[in-house]
Amino acid sequence: MPAYKYTLKDGKTIRWRAKFYITDWTGTKRQICKRGFETKRAAKDYEDIYLDLQKNGCDILFSNLVENYMKDMENRLKPTTMETKKHIIDTKVLPYFSKLRTCDIDTIKIRKWQNEIISYRDENGKPYSQTYIKTVNNQLSAILNYAVLHYSLPVNPCRVAGSMGRSHADKMKIWTREEYERFSGQIRKSALRLAFDILFYTGIREGELLALTPADLLASKKLSITKNFAKVKGVELILEPKTPRSIRTLSIPDFLYDEIHEYISKIYGIQPGDRIFYFTKSSLDKELKAGAERAGLDPIRVHDLRHSHASLLIEMGFNIVQISERLGHESVKTTLDTYAHLYPDKDAALAVALNELRRPSAGRETPEETAAMQSLERKPDSVENEA
Repeated sequence: MPAYKYTLKDGKTIRWRAKFYITDWTGTKRQICKRGFETKRAAKDYEDIYLDLQKNGCDILFSNLVENYMKDMENRLKPTTMETKKHIIDTKVLPYFSKLRTCDIDTIKIRKWQNEIISYRDENGKPYSQTYIKTVNNQLSAILNYAVLHYSLPVNPCRVAGSMGRSHADKMKIWTREEYERFSGQIRKSALRLAFDILFYTGIREGELLALTPADLLASKKLSITKNFAKVKGVELILEPKTPRSIRTLSIPDFLYDEIHEYISKIYGIQPGDRIFYFTKSSLDKELKAGAERAGLDPIRVHDLRHSHASLLIEMGFNIVQISERLGHESVKTTLDTYAHLYPDKDAALAVALNELRRPSAGRETPEETAAMQSLERKPDSVENEA
């Protein structure tokens, strides 16, 4: 449809408006009208983009596909997930594919894009981590899967092109209990020291820690984990935990229960539903790095305290199901995929245990030992006969 020219109230300024009709997803015909464009071309561009967004075929412009995809996902994913997804797509995907029709994105273009991401180096010559590269690739693949399902794209070319990166880092950074206690001794602020103690000795997530309230500390010396704290674009949010199984009740050691109870008792006017900690995730990260440096330890991330807790439980002999339940993983497979490499000596220990099981107890011989004993018992008789 053509764009329409009109004059503002001053009688001099010319503006353009786009006016056209669409049939929406309910089958209703609607008029779309938008005013204020400085040029006819701008008004027509708006119409073209709007109509392209209404397409349900794979010839849709990739940037418009992404816009539709994000609008759909924002009602299904948590704000924190959406923020991460948007950042990766805006900085690592759209700069390469935004001007292409979705149907024109083939395996060759994706392989060239992958090579660009793999070969990237920052000002210090450092590449993206393998896990980050994997995450970036997964974001593009998710968008193209969406196009396969809803925009008649025959096949996801990202899957055909092959993946890049790895799901897990080569080496997980963790602290032993002795290393953690060295670090803890360097934390001067009691609130931060308690927060780190909770993270190390319970394995809860940062968001779960920052959402804790006095009501979550149970008289049975347990912590009730039912919510997650996040800050998105300056807005503080209390969200549901990461997965349904993340809602859990954790038994905690007496010393930790006493520390938390004493800390809460010193907060003037705190109510059962008030948050215990009001510092940010960045504050935790900053203090962790500073404390590690003072303790002479290699720095780790705040989330690595959760991995350290899992490692501690493995060394203490707890089985993978118990650890999975304590960490609030959606499945035991998640726990195995994450921590299987922390069992390097467990296979040898298993063989030793099986060997002990087969070893005869007192008064109980193997068939070979029984035959040998019978042979010895027969020898005196044979000597007497020969004599």
